[in-house]
Amino acid sequence: MKILMVNTVCGTGSTGRICTDIAAQLEKAGHTCAIAYGRGNVPPAAQKYAIKIGFGFGVKLHAGLARIFDNSGFCSRFATKKLIRLIEKFKPDVIHLHNLHGYYLHVGRLFGYLKKAGIPVVWTLHDCWPFTGHAAYCEACGCDKWKAGCSRCPQKKKYPKSVFFERSSSNYAKKKKAFLGVKDLHIVTPSLWLKTLVNESFLGGYDTRVINNGIDTDVFKPTESRFKEAHVFGEKKMILGVANVWDERKGLKDLIGIANGAGGDYRLVLVGIADKQRGSLPGSALTIARTNSAEELAEIYSAADVLVNPTYEDNYPTVNLEAQACGTPVITYETGGSPESVPKENVVRKGDIAGVIALLGKDLEVNRQILSREEMVEQYIGLYESLPMTESKNG
Repeated sequence: MKILMVNTVCGTGSTGRICTDIAAQLEKAGHTCAIAYGRGNVPPAAQKYAIKIGFGFGVKLHAGLARIFDNSGFCSRFATKKLIRLIEKFKPDVIHLHNLHGYYLHVGRLFGYLKKAGIPVVWTLHDCWPFTGHAAYCEACGCDKWKAGCSRCPQKKKYPKSVFFERSSSNYAKKKKAFLGVKDLHIVTPSLWLKTLVNESFLGGYDTRVINNGIDTDVFKPTESRFKEAHVFGEKKMILGVANVWDERKGLKDLIGIANGAGGDYRLVLVGIADKQRGSLPGSALTIARTNSAEELAEIYSAADVLVNPTYEDNYPTVNLEAQACGTPVITYETGGSPESVPKENVVRKGDIAGVIALLGKDLEVNRQILSREEMVEQYIGLYESLPMTESKNG
């Protein structure tokens, strides 16, 4: 089979690594794979799959227009034409969509083409953006307007941020018109939580199934680490927080409160902190910039006594999987799909800082049933092979 994936990034961040993990396993199984991506840098190991369709200026223009007109996902016509030309040249048996937001595509034009192309489409949803009029997530603000039609979005100034117009109602109508009517489209969600939301949305008529995110268990495993010695921890225990981008929904303030409340026996380590955030963090916290080195992350996970993920909105976070694969227990909020991957005893109510602190001193269990990327891709290949028109032209 020939599989063409489409995502905002390639080989970086959680969705970018999921794409390259799938590509690597497809290649091992004898299939051909390419990843069309919109922005960012690509790690050397992923470059053989990567085909950039976005333009630096085009991405900035799209982001600027979205901030003014609230039309994220409906710009970047040239990049979309480039993607369509790529599809026609590559002739994939299956098109596998991932994140389509990120200021690099015109989804109306892309789906107009897909409705005519007759190529089976698999779409892995990593958030709620496809069925809302604006927001990528709506759980924290308690909004469920998307079930019938959006208006006056309470998250107008959250990603994808708009500072002037609010057009969630028209965006909702445009997405519904664009995304419905694809003859052979199959939706995948990494979590049961997101599948439930999809079934309640205008996408509910499509075949939807859960395939949990898988990780590279050859890398993410209990790993010898001198991280604590290098950073002079002494007898202190290590509370770890990891995020691609630390923002309000990732619970950074809560994590700081947890570390402060835990007392002097603990030290907080934060991975993924931007330079501009460091000045607002406690001096005792050890901050590390975002890393795309899986090996480095495995060493950090393995050194930690516990990973705390106080996320307020999330789908099926890979940090939970990676930490537990390295033998480190995870405490998380009862939010989205995050609890689905950890023992139920390690889950506390959203915002319950005292509940997290109470768990820190306990002997916490680790989920030993983490899906490997090989197992994840086996499920995707099974899905591909169940679709019509997927008999490979290339053997």
